[in-house]
Amino acid sequence: MEQRFTFDQVANVYKTSRPDYPEALIDDIVSYAELKPNDTVLEVGCGTGQATKSFATRDLQILALDPGSEMVRTARETLANFTNVELVEATFEAWPASKAVFPLIIAAQSWHWVSPEVRFAKAAEVLSPNGSLAVFGHVPVGLPTSLVEQFKGIFLRHTGAWGTPPEAGYLPNGPFKGWFDESKLFGPVEHRCYSWMRQHTTSSYINFLRTRSDVRMLTPALYEELLVEIAKAIDGQGGEFEVDYETHLYIARRVDHVS
Repeated sequence: MEQRFTFDQVANVYKTSRPDYPEALIDDIVSYAELKPNDTVLEVGCGTGQATKSFATRDLQILALDPGSEMVRTARETLANFTNVELVEATFEAWPASKAVFPLIIAAQSWHWVSPEVRFAKAAEVLSPNGSLAVFGHVPVGLPTSLVEQFKGIFLRHTGAWGTPPEAGYLPNGPFKGWFDESKLFGPVEHRCYSWMRQHTTSSYINFLRTRSDVRMLTPALYEELLVEIAKAIDGQGGEFEVDYETHLYIARRVDHVS
C-alpha cells in the first residue's frame, strides 16, 4: 500500500489529533491570490478538513479532493455545516480535470504525496491565468531536551533509525521551493513562516504519532511497542509537554505562457 493511503485507516484519530492552520496563513493566501467572494478553490488532499473549513468560512467555494474513503467520510462530518464545500474521493492524478479553472489550488500537508510527473503540470493546467498554487505544512521544531533524548533511544531500539520527522521537508532547506522552480510553470516562490506552540498530553501525542506516515508503516508489533514506550517516557515527565511548531507556506503564480 502506498504510504499516503495509510492515513485512511486512522481517519477519526487524524481528525482529532492533527492541528488546524494559523488564521494568518489563510488570510495571507487569500490576499496573495486576490480571491473574491464565491471564487472556487481546489484543494488537493483535504484529509479530514482542517484547512478546508478555514477557507470555507471566507465566502469561497471549495472543491476538495482526497483519495481515502474514510478521510472523505470524516471530512463530511467536519464540514457538515458548510454548503459551499464539495468533497470528491479521488487522487489529484486520477481526478478528471475537464475544463475547470481555479484562481487558487491549495495543498495542506499533502503535495509531496502527489506524483512528481503530474503535480505541477496538472496544477498549471487547471489554474486560471496568474492563478496561484499554495503548498503548506506544519513542522515540529522544538521538543523538551529530556524527551528528545528518550525518544531517540526508543526509536533506535525499535526501528534502528532516528532523524528528522517527515514534516521537516517543509522547512526552507527542504525540496518545495526547488520543485516549483524546476517545473518552470510558476513564477517566483514566496516563502512565509508562522510560529506557534501546542500543548500535548500523553494521549494527544500518541494519537498524533498514530497518524505519522513513518510510524504507520511499522509492523504491528513494532508499532505497539514503540507507542507504549513513548507513552511511558511522557508519563515520566509529568504527562504533558509543549511543542514548538512552524507552519511553512510556499506560494507562487502560474506563469502566463502556460496553455
